Amino acid sequence: MFFGALASPSVLRFPYSSPLFTFPKRMPRLSSSFASASVPADTLQDPKPKPKPWLLVGLGNPGKKYNGTRHNVGFEMIDAIAQAEGISVGSIQFKALFGKGSIGNVPVMLVKPQTFMNASGESVGSLVSYFKIPLNQVLLIYDDLDLPFAKLRLVPKGGHGGHNGMRSVIDHLKGSREFPRLRIGIGRPPGKMDPVNFVIRPFNRQEREELDFTFQQGLEAVRILVLEGFDKSATFVNSAKSMNLNS
Repeated sequence: MFFGALASPSVLRFPYSSPLFTFPKRMPRLSSSFASASVPADTLQDPKPKPKPWLLVGLGNPGKKYNGTRHNVGFEMIDAIAQAEGISVGSIQFKALFGKGSIGNVPVMLVKPQTFMNASGESVGSLVSYFKIPLNQVLLIYDDLDLPFAKLRLVPKGGHGGHNGMRSVIDHLKGSREFPRLRIGIGRPPGKMDPVNFVIRPFNRQEREELDFTFQQGLEAVRILVLEGFDKSATFVNSAKSMNLNS
């Protein structure tokens, strides 16, 4: 490969067609610095495989009527991730608001299904199938009546727990429950209030302050999950302390 660089112009003529084409009598020895520079070390090693993308899905209901309500904390968590990581979630794909970006060096897709909560699986199932996302890298983020308000819980798999959005997702993933989920506690309805009415109630000012703190914890949990794995993220979530509003 060094013929052109090492042969004298008076010796080298157009190759293969001229009898004057000869090799130089002696090949000069390459210096170690030249040899190392001409063959980068990283070309001698197998390139690192690109990280597989994560599908981060927040569940909620579309429309101004439901903005800021308890049932839409999944949407708000996606918005928090998008803002922190500089990802635009503005296009529509597979019946969802959709955006692509990265967390660190890991590609992520942020999704807010626009099918209404009870049909969320239509969007999620189509996205998983089209992009061939492994289920252990599909994170569902949603509200949970059975967790104390603003409490986070990260689990690797499980059932729908009576949540109709999760029920729809499981149905559209062919019954599989083998995907992680980040649950955000919204507390129990007061007195004898119907849970259906409770989940579409907005938050008061004090609740909003505490919830914003929870979103920051959730953002950090998602970053750890994507970059360092489920176990480290679960440890962070389980050891996280709630915001003390009286301090």
